[in-house]
Amino acid sequence: MPASLEVADIFRAAGPAYRAAHQGHLSLHQLKVMSAVEHCRTAALGGHVEACEGCGHWRIAYNSCRNRHCPRCQGAAARTWLAAREADLLPVGYFHVVFTLPAEVANLAFQNKAVIYDLLFRAASDTMMTIAADPKHLGARIGMTAVLHSWGSALTHHPHIHMVVPGGGISLDGARWVSARPAFLLPVRVLGALFRRLLLSRLLALYDAGRLGFYGSLAHLADRRTFLRYLSPVRKKRWVVYAKPPFAGPEAVLAYLSRYTHRVAISSSRLIRFDDDGVTFRYKDYRRNGAERHQVMTLTADEFIRRFLLHVLPKGFHRIRHYGLLASGTRKAHLEHARRLLAVAPPAAPEMSDEPPDTRPPCPCCGGRMIVIEIFERWRQPRAPPTTAPLTGGLVS
Repeated sequence: MPASLEVADIFRAAGPAYRAAHQGHLSLHQLKVMSAVEHCRTAALGGHVEACEGCGHWRIAYNSCRNRHCPRCQGAAARTWLAAREADLLPVGYFHVVFTLPAEVANLAFQNKAVIYDLLFRAASDTMMTIAADPKHLGARIGMTAVLHSWGSALTHHPHIHMVVPGGGISLDGARWVSARPAFLLPVRVLGALFRRLLLSRLLALYDAGRLGFYGSLAHLADRRTFLRYLSPVRKKRWVVYAKPPFAGPEAVLAYLSRYTHRVAISSSRLIRFDDDGVTFRYKDYRRNGAERHQVMTLTADEFIRRFLLHVLPKGFHRIRHYGLLASGTRKAHLEHARRLLAVAPPAAPEMSDEPPDTRPPCPCCGGRMIVIEIFERWRQPRAPPTTAPLTGGLVS
């Protein structure tokens, strides 16, 4: 048992048996995700040898798989993405809004991920922009960053959208900035009602266009009347849209984004042990409060891998999207306009350097700069460690 258990350890130990047991039932995309997680930062992907310019200490660094489902690779991706987002922040309060699919629609989404996940994005963003533009509420054009999560804390299928929304927007005539109230953005009951109407009407349109598939236990929904009866109880439910209090400053917004934008179904930090009994990990039971919310669960290795693979996104699907004032094509112009209306200076341009940033950790022995002294290809090992005197500053990578 490694000192620090990782998801990759479970995949390497139990993955071959899982693939053999489910041969023909795993998509090529799922198989690629499994392979990426298993081989990340191993000799299978190649790597390089780094040495300290000061004391000569050397270490091997294997390449990352860079797969967006790999728990190991998301930290660096999140840092790069956040550096670009920091310049987009406005000096206003930011709100956190969550849109969740009811269980009946989530069941359909499991068999139609690309289509219904996309519908979830569009219905949630249109709901926010429509209610915000209503003069009875905010009367402004707003922007938002939306992130799809398809999981619950216990790795179950639970698709929902997290949104980060500036607390205000540009008036409909473009002449002023309209601020939201300090602790209130938009009425959640009104948001829930419109979200339900938009999503269900568009879901029916997808059905009529033949864009939904039904398999296994849902095969009977291929009959239109049965499909309408299936959705009938959902139309009568109250769809809950959850709005949290505003963040405490831009730093809190970035901290939130760093946790949510590049999160995968489970991080290695939640794993407790992996043995003959299965995989034991921590999770949150949101039906409980206080200390009882934090629970521990043990799943067989086979079930753990199955639940992990439930959350493999369709190939090419974008799980982070920007809308309204923050839509990618017009973000720069809208942010400049918003800053003029808010009478704030634009963010300082980052200093440009001819040299790329050094992302390698410093030497663990003396804190010196590490340089690359050897590169080795996939499935190869580096040469034996050097036995010469410590490196000097004259070495080049």
